[in-house]
Amino acid sequence: MAPPVVRSLREQIREHIVEGIVSGRWQPGERIVERRIATELAVSQTPVREALRELESLRLIESAPNKGVRVRDLTAADLEEIYLVRAGLERIAAELAAPRLAEDTGALEPHVRALYEADRAADAEAQVRHTVAFHRELVRASGNSVLVHTWESLGIEVWTALSIRWLGTRQQSYAEEHDAVVAAFRRRDPRVARLVEEHVLGCAPRA
Repeated sequence: MAPPVVRSLREQIREHIVEGIVSGRWQPGERIVERRIATELAVSQTPVREALRELESLRLIESAPNKGVRVRDLTAADLEEIYLVRAGLERIAAELAAPRLAEDTGALEPHVRALYEADRAADAEAQVRHTVAFHRELVRASGNSVLVHTWESLGIEVWTALSIRWLGTRQQSYAEEHDAVVAAFRRRDPRVARLVEEHVLGCAPRA
């Protein structure tokens, strides 16, 4: 059994803030008060400040002198830019990972099965979680640590959650699309990298 994932305090705070934004607790343009979050979570302001700084680097929030930190008024165009970069990275990852995944797609298959269950239950949270996990395993299969780090730095989970929950970007079946990607790797489809790129772009919100 795999050991449980232990998240740092900063990561836990970041998830708390992201969930608040996605759920609508903090609306676009609304101020996020560092001190209030620290009090609410019974932590010092330092890890809260670190989490906010990370979210600002993802362009989810913005800060201005004498105005504090506010939720950015994000649009479909903002998310579309992220998906364009992500699609390019995952195309490269698919090219590098193709020989390995042709032999063994075991790291991808559990997430496809979970997505079938999530689709049947219309469970948006599970759809986000397993969609991101599927693509993370695909990128890791590339064996390129720089590529993995760059992909992770985009905050894929945050943007996927926003596009699915906030902007209502939904597909008829998340499972079937990901199952088709797995099948392409298994049959050594020479177009698999392009298929992955098209798959990611197909999930992007449209401005």
